[in-house]
Order: sequence, then structure tokens, then C-alpha cells
Amino acid sequence: MALTASFPALSLAQHPSVPLWANGAPGSEGKTAPEVVTLINAEGEHTVTGINSPSITPYLVRGSKVPVAAVIIAPGGGHSLLSIDHEGYDVAKYLSGHGVAAFVLKYRLAKEKGSTYTVEKDALGDMQRAIRMVKARAAEWGVDPARVGVMGFSAGGELAVMAAERFDAGNAGAADAIDKESDKPAFEALMYPGGLTPEIEAKVTKEMPPAFLLCGADDRDNIAQALPELFVAMKKAGVSAELHEYAGVGHGFGLRLSQHGAVAEWPEVFLAWMDTKGFLHGK
Repeated sequence: MALTASFPALSLAQHPSVPLWANGAPGSEGKTAPEVVTLINAEGEHTVTGINSPSITPYLVRGSKVPVAAVIIAPGGGHSLLSIDHEGYDVAKYLSGHGVAAFVLKYRLAKEKGSTYTVEKDALGDMQRAIRMVKARAAEWGVDPARVGVMGFSAGGELAVMAAERFDAGNAGAADAIDKESDKPAFEALMYPGGLTPEIEAKVTKEMPPAFLLCGADDRDNIAQALPELFVAMKKAGVSAELHEYAGVGHGFGLRLSQHGAVAEWPEVFLAWMDTKGFLHGK
């Protein structure tokens, strides 16, 4: 039985969250209801809904003498909720413990009942704002602004690939220092991403950042078949890409201690890819 309550972000993550817009997000004016956190199983996993103040929760690397790479993590949940633990905080803990700063993104939910938000305007806008913010505050957070990438699970993967296709150099004349930064990610990690439409594939160009693609072979066809098709499109366009598809694995596995088999090693495989591409320690 699910238990629902309203909690501040700190109660789950044990890290303070940072609003993406200090004075409220565009399109969320007048929406003051708190986020809803629901305990969904005996393993202590939660979902989050009712997000009107999008934010990032930093998991920083302490003690590094040089700026580190960073990953903005977008959990999945079909754009109706966020699977905040095994596709968010737990991944961030792992990465920050291995020398990569991580920022868990709470983005607005376009398919939640009664939502006035859209994927392309609000959820993607939240991802793009998060990229700009991490770059703008890179010195404060010990991050190398040239090595800020995105990672998205399921619906969050849709946002990650959209961010990798739709970016700009920032607005040099903006009054907000964050808006001066480019929202182009340095790399993209697409973890069983949803929303892989022909339109997404058609927007692949050589300007996209290097990509790490991962899914289960037993996932639904619009992921298990579409992700390899996206990989091929990237290779044809000249985008550096690496694909992993695990046999006997379905959807939504994220990062859990209960994982076994080859898929349990995906975090190490991802870090090895980052190292190979020069993102882990810089070039």
C-alpha cells in the first residue's frame, strides 16, 4: 500500500535542492501546492508528483583538487511521476562517489492528471535551464563547465535526447547570468529512453554530443528496437555513440542493490565510457 505525504526535498535526498528559477518557473505562476512524495514499496523507493517549482539536487564531489565532470540526471515515470530513488538519488550517490558530480532534476510533469505543462516547453525547458545553471555555478560546485552532460531514464531519457538535439549558445545580453550560458550538453546518456519517435531520429545531426545508449532487450519495441535504430542514425550522422542492450532485461531497472547479471555492471560501464571519451578526467 502506497503512503503519500508532502515533504521538503531534503527529507528524501538528504541534500538541499536548488530551484531552477529563484522567483518561480515561467508557466508555473500561482501554483504553490507542495510536491507529493509517495512511498511505493518495502525497499523504501519513492515517487514524486505535483512539481511546480522545478529544481536540481546536487551531489558534489568533495576533496577534488580539480574541477570534475557533472551529470544532470532526469528520472523516468512517464511524465506523470518521477521515480526519484533508483533513477535519481541512488544514481547520483554512485556517481558522486566515483568522482562525477551529479544533479538530480525534478522537472514538471506534462502527463500528470490535470497538468497544464507540456513536454516540449516545460519539461524540456527545465532540463535546458538545469544545464545552464550547472555551467553558471560550476566554480561554486567544483565542476568543469566543459564537461556537463545529461543522463535520462525512460521519460527522462526523452528529455536528454531532446536536449542533445535542441540547444543554443545562450543569450549574451541576458539580464539573468544563467541564461547567458549554452544549454548544449557535453555528452548524453540515454537509459531506456521513451519518446523515440521518427521525429527524434530525423533530428540527429553531427552536432549532437557523444552518446551512451543502454536498454534491455526485453523492453517494449519502441525502446528495444528504436534505440538501436537511433544508434545507427547517430553513426550515419557522424556522432560518436556506444550502445548496450542487455539480454533478458526489461524496462525500468535503474540502479538497485538487488540487480544481478551483466546489467548490474552498467554504472561501471558508463564510467569506463566517460573515461574513454575523455570526460571522466578531462583531456
